[in-house]
Amino acid sequence: MALNISIWVITYFMGSIPFGVLFARAQKINLQEHGSRNIGATNVSRILGKKAGIFTLLGDTFKGWLAILLAYLFLTDPYHIAVAGFTAFLGHLFSVFIKFKGGKGVAIGLGIHLYIMPIPTLMAIGVFALTLWVLNYVSLSSICSSIVLPIFGILTNVPAPYIFMSLGIAIMVVFKHRGNIFRILMGTESSFQKK
Repeated sequence: MALNISIWVITYFMGSIPFGVLFARAQKINLQEHGSRNIGATNVSRILGKKAGIFTLLGDTFKGWLAILLAYLFLTDPYHIAVAGFTAFLGHLFSVFIKFKGGKGVAIGLGIHLYIMPIPTLMAIGVFALTLWVLNYVSLSSICSSIVLPIFGILTNVPAPYIFMSLGIAIMVVFKHRGNIFRILMGTESSFQKK
């Protein structure tokens, strides 16, 4: 049990690394005072430019992927591995490095799921892309892809612990996007600019 707890603590700290904040601080900008005040790739792109946004997306995705890799190396029970994935996710949402604030969890969720259930994740990416193309909202696309991911996991016979983890992540993603949902309903949400 001590090993399990150690891995969960490590994965939480891995998830807590705020790449967007670090990139912004390198340019002497407090990301939490600009734009949507979110630390994720979308806000980083708006404030620091697309290159910084892409690096933030890659960093947040990779830390989720790496957390699951670490869990697989040391843990054998799928439930314990699922907990490791969820603690990494919670680390991103409630980062110890930025006073337990954080992002909305989409990119780190992507990294976690890419390792743990790759086929359903690729299917969910397709839903994200289609929703973004049709409706032009990154937030809504993120919500939709998060919701369908555990469903795709069920349809492809992913082990139950990973389905529960995916469902928990989806619920938290929707909750963290509640402001975006309100703005979409009010017609004030920022749309994605196609180039």
